[in-house]
Amino acid sequence: MKRRTLDITFAIGGALFSVLLLVLGLVLKDQADFSKTYVTDQLGAQKISFTPAKFLSDTEASYDCLVKYGTTDGDNTKGQLLDSGKKAECYANFYIATHTREAATGLGYDGATYATMGAYVRAGTQVSLVDQVKAATDAGDTAKATELQGKLDQANGLRGTLLTGETLRGLLLTSYGFSIFGDRADTAALVCLLAFGLLLLLAVAGIIHAFTSKKADDVVIAVEHHVAAG
Repeated sequence: MKRRTLDITFAIGGALFSVLLLVLGLVLKDQADFSKTYVTDQLGAQKISFTPAKFLSDTEASYDCLVKYGTTDGDNTKGQLLDSGKKAECYANFYIATHTREAATGLGYDGATYATMGAYVRAGTQVSLVDQVKAATDAGDTAKATELQGKLDQANGLRGTLLTGETLRGLLLTSYGFSIFGDRADTAALVCLLAFGLLLLLAVAGIIHAFTSKKADDVVIAVEHHVAAG
């Protein structure tokens, strides 16, 4: 095989592979742009704004991202619109989580979740307030039944609050995860496009070398001699 033929073969192969990288890079870039636009549009449509930094509680103000997104152009009396994956993560993990945790602790159910509160409001469990209300009513203890009914109402209300908070938190974190995939696709697209450019330059250099090198017509026989000698 002539060296010129070998150079052209490698150059064409590199050029074809670079085209594949270009196509892959463009597809990944398109998906990354879609992810960013979709997340921004869908989150923005909810019209959720961060609490202005000036009005954050001490606990909330201890989280840097809530302070950051609670400030707009240096104005701490105006919170930013929740319209990105990072903002969704911050709002879910530090704002909603803080409020649901404080709501549970305030009613004496420290660390409670929607699932664990079911034990208090469903009949047939060891700590069921439903069963306790029924037992007090059956025993004719009106005062205790009323007190327990009040606790049951609070537990039901808290469970509803936790359900709402945990659902919104889950949806926001899903949006955050989707945005992360978009960021990864954007990075992968950049790598593919850079690799495309490099391979294309090498392919062009190979073609130029094939037609300008003084040894372009030499026959490549080193491998054949090596095989023969072996």
